[in-house]
Amino acid sequence: MEPVVDRIARPWGDRTPYRRGDAWPTRVDSFLADGLAPRDVERWVPTASLLHSNGDAMDIGVRHGRIVGVRGRAGDRVNRGRLGPKDLFGWQANHSAERLTTPLVRENGRLVAADWDRAMNRIANRTKELLDRNGPQAVGFYTSGQLFLEEYYTLAVIARAGIGTPHVDGNTRLCTATAAEALKQTFGCDGQPASCTDVDHADTVALFGHNVAETQPVLWMRILDRLEGGDPPRLLCVDPRRTKVAERAAVHLSPRLGTNLALMNALLHETVRTGRIDHDFLAEHTVGFEQLAAQVADCTPAWASRICDIPAARIEEAAELLGQAHRLLCTVLQGFYQSHQATAAAVQVNNLALLRGMLGRPGCGVLQMNGQPTAQNTRECGANGDLPGFRNWANEQHVADLARVWNVQVDRIPHDGPSTHAMEIFRLAEQGEVRMLWISATNPAVSLPELARIRAILQQEQLFTVVQDLFLTETAQLADVVLPAATWGEKTGTFTNADRTVHLSEQAVDPPGQARADLDILLDYAHRMDFRDQDGNPLVHWHDAPSAFEAWKECSAGRPCDYTGLSHVLLHAADSGIQWPCNDRAPGGTERLYTDGITWARPDTCESFGKDMATGEPEGEDTYRALNPDGKAVLRPAAFEPLPEDTSETYPLQLTTGRTLYHFHTRTKTARAPQLNDAAPDVWVELSEAEAQSHGLAEGDLLEVATSRGSLQGRLRVTSMRDGLLFVPFHYGYFDAPATDRPPGPAQARAANETTPTRWDPVSKQPLYKTAAARIRRIEPADGAVAPAPTTTASAPAGREAVPATVGGVRAHATQV
Repeated sequence: MEPVVDRIARPWGDRTPYRRGDAWPTRVDSFLADGLAPRDVERWVPTASLLHSNGDAMDIGVRHGRIVGVRGRAGDRVNRGRLGPKDLFGWQANHSAERLTTPLVRENGRLVAADWDRAMNRIANRTKELLDRNGPQAVGFYTSGQLFLEEYYTLAVIARAGIGTPHVDGNTRLCTATAAEALKQTFGCDGQPASCTDVDHADTVALFGHNVAETQPVLWMRILDRLEGGDPPRLLCVDPRRTKVAERAAVHLSPRLGTNLALMNALLHETVRTGRIDHDFLAEHTVGFEQLAAQVADCTPAWASRICDIPAARIEEAAELLGQAHRLLCTVLQGFYQSHQATAAAVQVNNLALLRGMLGRPGCGVLQMNGQPTAQNTRECGANGDLPGFRNWANEQHVADLARVWNVQVDRIPHDGPSTHAMEIFRLAEQGEVRMLWISATNPAVSLPELARIRAILQQEQLFTVVQDLFLTETAQLADVVLPAATWGEKTGTFTNADRTVHLSEQAVDPPGQARADLDILLDYAHRMDFRDQDGNPLVHWHDAPSAFEAWKECSAGRPCDYTGLSHVLLHAADSGIQWPCNDRAPGGTERLYTDGITWARPDTCESFGKDMATGEPEGEDTYRALNPDGKAVLRPAAFEPLPEDTSETYPLQLTTGRTLYHFHTRTKTARAPQLNDAAPDVWVELSEAEAQSHGLAEGDLLEVATSRGSLQGRLRVTSMRDGLLFVPFHYGYFDAPATDRPPGPAQARAANETTPTRWDPVSKQPLYKTAAARIRRIEPADGAVAPAPTTTASAPAGREAVPATVGGVRAHATQV
């Protein structure tokens, strides 16, 4: 193993092979800036990654009051010391000269500097005016998947019991809402059944719409090391692009966009037809097999082949691979979540695991993956469409129990239905019902669909917008008040990764200027609003992150996400993160759920009574009790329906959007890390070789991609993917980083979401980013230019000899020992 590696050119580093059932060997990755050596670091401060959902444990190196690098933590259960490129280099954004350092308020159409009293009083006074004049439904909150648990919980208490608004959601609606809904539909409750350690034991890993190599690079390192060791697992990859995962897969299926459910129904058909079913497991732990078997009875591989445009023989081969598995681990992510019939397709993955009895054992289970680092916390704490502690909106006893925890009257908490989802919040703002919108740590002017509409909403005179962020993002430029926030490494809090592992992130350095921790901002707001419980005491009675965590523990007690066995002190002392539930019965945490049956699906305890898979309508308590009186897993069937927006003569191509390894969301941090930005500095457009040839296009041509909603421009990368498909990464907004003082608007149309539709899955309400019909037009020939796309990832060119390799050089050298 080489001690120093260019981690841009070789993003997954060297291999440490191991056999099935063995422990994953350690490999400690580190990167220090400015030629520093480990001996130059004054202190190391524990944290974990804030730029993806894997939760890689690391330590922050501090020298002279500044962050100077990071190293992986060898003893952690998640990464065993490894770090991905965003882990290694992303911290440099903390020290960007563009950081917001003082509050801004809008005066005479311009944002001008203000002090904290002026900014916070303006927010509090506007809130009070709206509550008096319009009531609590005039106020909405749109948050993130990047804050800490303590901050989400504080926000949830303020919004739900302080103000009493149902308009609370996070940008987790864009990436993880379907994960939560799929788990609730099947298991009655959120919470990942499986664990990252199941990679160590699986003989088969099936990845459904999950480009793990780029979205969770350390988890991919774990899979790669198994592939290089003895008794390697066989991979099934379902992805329309030839990703790095697809290159290593025993079977790669590349279905037509919008047909995932048809493919899943065919795989289930074959599982039933061949009798590869654990009948004892089904009888003991599930309901609904007869209905599911009837639904998929006619869903043959030949039937799915016509819909998915892949050979029936390949579907049969995939079904055989799944049917032969003795230890099957399934993972799911955005390829399913952001597409047509999202929840229905994701639920069929759960059904597959249940039919095969692959649950609750090492190497077996389902990971309905998260996309963001603290998406799980958003859901647990009730900062999105859920009640805190995975309580059930439709269960009066659950609402009463939450009112007890908060010491408020039950009717103080709006609970006539789930919290308003993000797309609906923006529609209500468009119509003038939501008159104040507080946006924290997210950039909807780049990340939401149909951006022309979103910009118009945010620019309305009638909407008072607060933005709490690190930089003057595209969204912040449209705000009435901008609050400078501290970030990772500058504040203390906890966060939970995709497999329920809780890490403590401690403050390593001071935030710049007057920037404040998000928790401190929310506590200040609560104080100015003077929220009280029913005894006249402060509703928000905590004062810092440790006391906020203790308040959350009371809320989580006895619930599926039970944190009562954890504390900041315990997590500080631990060598590794700890998985919830962690309590008196499981003081060391819980590696995987459902080892002794289905735990939280009983009608009195479940988080959800289920929804109609086609319409999303809640099914109600009586229906659920009749279906599932004993609290088993529910095998929910769903019928395939064609895409509402398919290709046409005018728009003959399908457009999908997605991520690249080197960036996170709208690049507010990664664009300010030079190694990451240089690896993928601008937007590009991908087409297959055959598709490019049929249009007379070549690598580097500047294209316009247009849908009925808008257009963007980007240079062409000719790559390996299915014909008829366009791919565009969604990270890029309308200005380059570092940002300049440009007016809002698509001055240089390069945001993928200029083109995406305002439609969402009926069950999860997650936007359908991967379903647009599009056309292309060449604006200018390449003339020697190439696309600014990485060559190391799924965007690798089909003809490598004409495109320079993506490298980071000396400044991307990181150690691995």
